[in-house]
Amino acid sequence: MGHKIHPKLFRLSTIYQWDSKWFGGKKNFIAQLQDDVHVRDFLKKELREAGVDLIEIDRNANKMTVTIHAAKPGVVIGRSGAGIEELRKKILKAFFRGKRMNIIVNVQEVAQPALSARVVGLQIAQDLERRLPFRRSMKMASERVMKAGAKGVKIMIGGRLNGADIARTEQVLNGSIPLHNLRADINFARIRANTIFGVIGIKVWIYRGEVFDDSKSGHAITNAK
Repeated sequence: MGHKIHPKLFRLSTIYQWDSKWFGGKKNFIAQLQDDVHVRDFLKKELREAGVDLIEIDRNANKMTVTIHAAKPGVVIGRSGAGIEELRKKILKAFFRGKRMNIIVNVQEVAQPALSARVVGLQIAQDLERRLPFRRSMKMASERVMKAGAKGVKIMIGGRLNGADIARTEQVLNGSIPLHNLRADINFARIRANTIFGVIGIKVWIYRGEVFDDSKSGHAITNAK
């Protein structure tokens, strides 16, 4: 069951929240959902070197706030904030041309990049695109994740590994990955590595401990040591 549903989608009703926060109604829902998808794809492609972990979107009728969680915030911000202003103009020009939309771009640093499945996957993808040995890249990434305090990590890559004629799948597993436990904080990401032999798919699962809801304060407590 854990391989048939996205780990975050499976836990939305318990420990996770939506990455987008807005209400569009019946008329605007489809258009605003498409805007969110296109903006996220654009930012992930534009900021590939920044190690983007999460993009949150909060919007109303004439205002959109985009919060970018990146492992390298300096790459996004640029010199004297020029990078943020350039990003804001590109988003306006690409998706909201001719519309009265106020775009606000915020950048937050990822506290522990080694515990972010997307950041780890991007690092492996960069190694594969530089034609480094895939087993070494997977093993080193797995060791970094475990040293950062994770309780488990699984890395799976599939495709024409090392330029082989027949595609295959390889994986590395350390610790435990309780996919059926709804309290388990499992960070999951899918990344594509574009190599000269074709596309190689990368999947990363990181188990960061159990999350317990504190009903009095309304916050989530993560028990990860």
